[in-house]
Amino acid sequence: MSKVAILTDTNSGLCPADENELGIYVMPMPMYIDDKEYIEYVDIDKPKFFEMLKTAGHVTTSMPANGDLMDKFDELLESYDEVVYIPMSSGLSSSCSTASMIAEDYDGRVFVVNNQRISVTMRLSVMEAKAMADEGKSGQEIKDYLEEHKMESTIYIMVDTLKYLKKGGRLTPAVAALGTILRIKPVLQIQGEKLDTFAKARTIKHSKDIMLDAIEKDLKDRFKSPDGKGYVISVAHTDNDAEAVELKKEAEARFPGHEVKIDPLPLSISCHIGPGALAITASKSFLENM
Repeated sequence: MSKVAILTDTNSGLCPADENELGIYVMPMPMYIDDKEYIEYVDIDKPKFFEMLKTAGHVTTSMPANGDLMDKFDELLESYDEVVYIPMSSGLSSSCSTASMIAEDYDGRVFVVNNQRISVTMRLSVMEAKAMADEGKSGQEIKDYLEEHKMESTIYIMVDTLKYLKKGGRLTPAVAALGTILRIKPVLQIQGEKLDTFAKARTIKHSKDIMLDAIEKDLKDRFKSPDGKGYVISVAHTDNDAEAVELKKEAEARFPGHEVKIDPLPLSISCHIGPGALAITASKSFLENM
């Protein structure tokens, strides 16, 4: 039976401090704020990040340096037979394709999973991978399972301000200005590998109703699970604890029997959508019954 290490990055919402408790290894992600590099959870944390975001002129995310990733693979393979690496969705970053190329030099001992998840849905995949490794599953079996079920997940995100989408070049200045004047709060969706516009709302209440309706419809029509059985429902946010708690209550009222958890969105998403965002997700998982 192979001894398998599970490795992910901070896009999952996990941090290096979780390694001892969970037995999951985490690569911290780099980012650039006004052209200065910061490593998540090493020299910048969430409070510092959101404070800097208010005045920053330019914020971008990056991926772990190839050498750092190779060093991590080498380190883990000294103690483990195989490594399963779960980076963020290939549709949102080049991390996955780069890691896959690096893995080719490890003679089939490193498995890079492209299950097109991000944030809390990605974290769930990581937790599933760890449970499977603990059960004695091989790296190939874990990779196959996660990729087989990659599309059985859905995310809706309300953006509180268009400022950061404009900064990232995802909106023209004219559209951003018009949206700000009209106080539009767009609801975005992630279905697999792409981040797309889903709907427009004028208030936080309206946006929450849109997201809850969308999750309910996905569970019923797309996943054929009207009561959400077999699915984990989660709430996430960017520096918006109070509204996240309210959304959790509304989600638990809408989906009786589900304990809805709250997690902050990772900085890789936060830098593009800014503070005040809310998200709700539903993902198929065998952990739902554990």
